[in-house]
Amino acid sequence: MAEIRVPELAESITEGTIAQWLKQPGDYVEKGEYIVELETDKVNVEVISEEAGTIKELQAAEGDTVKVGQVIAIVEAGAASTAQAQKAPAAEAAPKAEEKEVQAEPAKEDPNNRTVASPAARKLAREKGIDLSAVKPADPLGRVRVQDVETHQDVPTSPAAAPQKAPVAAAPVKKQDDGKPVERERMSRRRQTIAKRLVEVQQTAAMLTTFNEIDMTNIMDLRKRKKDKFFDDHDVRLGFMSFFTKAVVAGLKKYPYVNAEIDGNEVLLKKFYDIGIAVSTDDGLVVPVVRDCDRKNFSEIEGSIMDMALKARDNKLALADLQGGTFTITNGGVFGSLLSTPILNGSQVGILGMHTIQKRPVAIGDSIEIRPMMYVALSYDHRIIDGKEAVSFLKMVKELIENPEDLLLEG
Repeated sequence: MAEIRVPELAESITEGTIAQWLKQPGDYVEKGEYIVELETDKVNVEVISEEAGTIKELQAAEGDTVKVGQVIAIVEAGAASTAQAQKAPAAEAAPKAEEKEVQAEPAKEDPNNRTVASPAARKLAREKGIDLSAVKPADPLGRVRVQDVETHQDVPTSPAAAPQKAPVAAAPVKKQDDGKPVERERMSRRRQTIAKRLVEVQQTAAMLTTFNEIDMTNIMDLRKRKKDKFFDDHDVRLGFMSFFTKAVVAGLKKYPYVNAEIDGNEVLLKKFYDIGIAVSTDDGLVVPVVRDCDRKNFSEIEGSIMDMALKARDNKLALADLQGGTFTITNGGVFGSLLSTPILNGSQVGILGMHTIQKRPVAIGDSIEIRPMMYVALSYDHRIIDGKEAVSFLKMVKELIENPEDLLLEG
């Protein structure tokens, strides 16, 4: 017998939630094969079996919270079970034509023959009423991702074979004491953690926000002139994030306390610039970290941001991708936000909020012009950053973005 335990995840993670079992009792597993997916505070982790054998027992159900070191399954070491061994000869004895017909039929999603899919993909499939077993995955290992469900077209092979779609079960709707209908939904572990940490930050930091606005005319003109050649040279698109990242790094070098961390009665002044870039996913907000931004050029920063965004979308971020950031940038403008007050990320003492670009009348000298303007916000920990330093930092970011050529000198 071999026990499957929740592995050590990371220093700050002590428990997780069973997102989905990839194997069920009676299934045979190879050594090193994935058997369960855990949802943790930051990323989802797939746990392997250390032994080849048959799953004898599952000691936790999907949705259960489990701790590091806890036994969650029992594997009976050895060859495949007798039941599985009996299935093989029967399959071999079947006529070839019938075998092909069986292989062509999509597998049903039952406990012993379950489609491997990410939790987000399962959720989307339920919402769309799509049978996961009919979705063709792009992953060579057969794992169904969100994009597979999004691009799936539930079209029958022939009109005669078109099956009747079973009605999608609606979520149970209950009524409050006043008779009003409500729907109760369990928060995911990641959403619970996000909620907990945001409240902790507001309770433990003296958070304050200062605002400014940036005339985006010059950077938009520069990007328009250079984006095609930039893409041809580097095979990555030139966005605004690399400019803002470079401007932030320049500001952090001049105002080092914005790149610091409070540790008890001491302040850690960090001499490295690992910038977290907030990314929205189906499972909640994550902040992957782009390392050594002071040493990267524009194309390397854009490439790193793109890679992290793709990994976040595909739920492939590792814990190391999310740890150790010194400052965070979040862009609510991609969703149309005009103005917001971003909340600090963990132990960091500064976060920059970007917003949507909006054409507004602006006084230029003695005349009024319509310019593309962006509000920016800097939330900071007032315990170690004074207002003058925070305002000066944000003003420097503004000036560098409005004069993007100066970033080359700062870099």
